[in-house]
Parts: sequence; C-alpha cells; structure tokens
Amino acid sequence: MIRPWKLEFEIDKALEKAVYLQIADTIIADIRSGRLKADDALPGSRIMASMLKINRNTVVEAYQVLINEEWVISKERKGIFVSDKLPALQERFTKKYKETEHSSPIFNRPMINFDDGHPDSKIAPVTELARAYRQIFSRKAKWQMMGYGNEHGDIEFRKTISQMLNHQRGMHITENEISITRGSQMAMFLTAQCLLKSGDQVIVENPGYKPAWKAFEYAGAELLPAAVDAEGIVVKDIEKLLADNKNIKAIYITPHRQYPTTVTLSLARRLELVELCNSHEITVIEDDYDNEFHFGYRPILPVSSFSELNRYVYIGTLSKVVAPALRIGYLVSKDLNLIRKIGDLRKIIDVQGDVIMEQAVLQLIREGAVRKHIKKATVHYKNKRDQVHLLLEKHLTGIADFTLPEGGLAFWIVPKTNVNWDTVTTLLLEKNINIIHPRQYSYNAVINGFRLSYGSLSEENLEQSIIIISEILKTEIPQ
Repeated sequence: MIRPWKLEFEIDKALEKAVYLQIADTIIADIRSGRLKADDALPGSRIMASMLKINRNTVVEAYQVLINEEWVISKERKGIFVSDKLPALQERFTKKYKETEHSSPIFNRPMINFDDGHPDSKIAPVTELARAYRQIFSRKAKWQMMGYGNEHGDIEFRKTISQMLNHQRGMHITENEISITRGSQMAMFLTAQCLLKSGDQVIVENPGYKPAWKAFEYAGAELLPAAVDAEGIVVKDIEKLLADNKNIKAIYITPHRQYPTTVTLSLARRLELVELCNSHEITVIEDDYDNEFHFGYRPILPVSSFSELNRYVYIGTLSKVVAPALRIGYLVSKDLNLIRKIGDLRKIIDVQGDVIMEQAVLQLIREGAVRKHIKKATVHYKNKRDQVHLLLEKHLTGIADFTLPEGGLAFWIVPKTNVNWDTVTTLLLEKNINIIHPRQYSYNAVINGFRLSYGSLSEENLEQSIIIISEILKTEIPQ
C-alpha cells in the first residue's frame, strides 16, 4: 500500500499569499526537488485539512491548482498522485515501471468520464462498415478511386446527403451546395475562414460551444454573447446587440438542442431570428450536431430549412450516427461563392476527404444499414435516457433542476443554488469522476449548471456517478 506523503511545512496565515497557493507551491517545490516522486500519493483533502488545521475547501482549491497545472493527477479509486507525465520525472518513472516488470497497475485506469455527449461505440455498426470497406477495395473499378477526387467530396455521396436533408429535414438543396468535411469542426473552421475577416463580429449563445467560438476568433472575429433561456437564444439580446454594433456578420446557433442546455429554440423565436437576420444581412451558422437521435414524433426542422432565410451555413455530422472516430461532416449553403471559397481553402489544407470511407458509408446508406442502425440506436438511447431520468429523480430531486430532453445524449443539470464549481469538479475527480467544468460552456462568468452525458457510459457507471454527484452537491449547497 502506498503511504501518504509526510507533511513538513506550516501555513503562515499572516502572509498576503493565499493559503491554498502556499499549499500548492510547497507541493510543487517538493516535486521539483525530487522529494515527491512520480506516482507518490498525496493525502486526501479531509486528511490534509485535518493535519494543517484548515478548512477542507482550501485544500480542495490547492489540489485544483495542481491538477490544472498538471503537477498531479487523479487515479481511479485511489486519490491524488504526483503526475508521471512531467518531463523531469519521466525518466525516474520509466525506470520504476521497468523494475516492477509490469507486476502492478501503475498507470491510470480509465475514469468515469462525462463527455460532450458521445454515442455508445459498442452499438456502432462496425461489422457492416468493415464489410462495405472491403467490398469497395474488391471492385473492378477500384483504381478509379485511388487518384484525387473532388475537393467537396464524392458526387454520389453528396447527392445522397442532399436527398437525406431534403426528405428528412425539410431543406431544398442540391449536391452543388454541399461540401463534405472531416467532421463538423473542420466544417466550422472552413466556414469561419471563408466567411469572416478581422474586425467582423459574431453573435454566439451563452452558454455555448467553445470550439466553434475559437474557430471564429481564429478568423479574427469578435464574439458577442447572447443569453439562453428555456426557449433558446434570447431574441431581445440579439436585437440589443444589433442596435449597439455595426460589424455583425453572423450568428452561431444550435437551435435543435442547444449546446449545452439541450433546450429547443421556440418557433416564435425562429421566425423572429429569420426576420432579424434577413433585415440586417446576417448569415446564420446553424450547428445541428445531433439531429438523428430524437425521441418525440419527429425532430424539429432546421432554421436553415425556412425558405424565407436568405443567408445560412448548415453544419452536420455523421460521427454520432456511426462512431466518433468516423470523421465525416458536411456543410451546406445556398451561397455558391462561399462554397467555392471553401473548396479552394480545402484544397490547400487537405486536398480532399476520405473517398473510400465516403463510398463505404454511401453503400451502407443505400443498403438501409444506416437507417436500421439509427432506429436501433434511438430505442437504445431512449431507454437509457429514461433510466437516467429515474436516477436523477431519485437522487437529485430537491438538489438540482433538470428536464426530460426530447432527444440527444445528455441532460442539463442546474443546482438549486450557486455552487463553487472548482470545488465540485475537484471533489468529483477525487472520486474518479470527471465532468466538464461549466467554464467550458461560459463566455465570461461561470454558469451554474453542467452537462450530464449518458450515451457512452454503462448503466452501472451512471448510477454510481449520479449518487456521488448528489452527495457532493448536497455538501456544496447551503442548507
């Protein structure tokens, strides 16, 4: 059994330096000196607080600093340990690992990780995809696919995607208005680079999806946050931003299931948004990241399907339909000049997509395998959603607010009162549970809520985690 590190320092509360920083810097100094070695255990926050005779939250804050700066890591069912990934420690740790001859589990085991809302890879149609992939290579005309293709993707694949969008999402497009990308994030980056320039402004949802924000900022744009409530992005905020700013070029929205709150943009606000964007010549960048998994009568049609909307870029992905590792996304726009610019940029950075994979997925779509998988997966996720809802009602009622989402792979959880999210996330890490810190959704001030995804986790892990989350939130919410 690994023995806790022996404390040999005292806290000086007379110093201007915060107590939690004194603790963190003392531990860092001991790591640098070699007194604390790779994989050494630190005392739990309760034990450390007792030894130093200070409040436990102070220790939690110190550990959060160490975790954020990557000096320490959390290990499953064990606690906080000195990181073995530090360059100065790597050689010593490698030697230690060799000496054990792999006889003990030194490396971290996987944590219970609440991701953005990834699908369950265990039910992915891997066998069907592999079969289709092999068949593509066995065709007599396979040599025709070995050269460079169109920068926007295989023409037959684009035709099929356009038909799917027209039939299932109420759009009216052709294959010439689609560009296939390596996932939705590439679609976002290409759109930002070809639509925006330095000095342009983009309205974004707050809370919202930061990877998209970074793509806009990288293009030189300024972000203007608009609040989100139970009906989606607040149109009055948009109107005020339009009145106060003159360089707004686009608005980025996730209207079907807003990220991260999962709320759906109401019809009244959709109509208002279309009118505002048309009158101010603004492009709607619509990210429909999980349209397929809907548990009601039918998914809400995209804002981009409104024939009245003059300017839009609609972004989707097949990664959630099959598996996250399948990097196929797409973007759609009626602006053929924008599509041309995107194609030109695509040729510079990537020439073309994965033609063979596009052909394999196309075959699965034509065979009906994708439709069959979506039907099976929707039943699977609906059952899991209902089970998670029962767990939340059992363990979080009275502690946090939540609603039953009509689709997607996540719940939005809002504690009854404001909590210290640095403390909550650190305490969860000590229990080997990792949630996305709400700062990752927030534009400025940290929002009081978090996204609890359930798609990729087992029922056992979900139940264990929800119980622990409820216990920690109880201690952090004032009575």
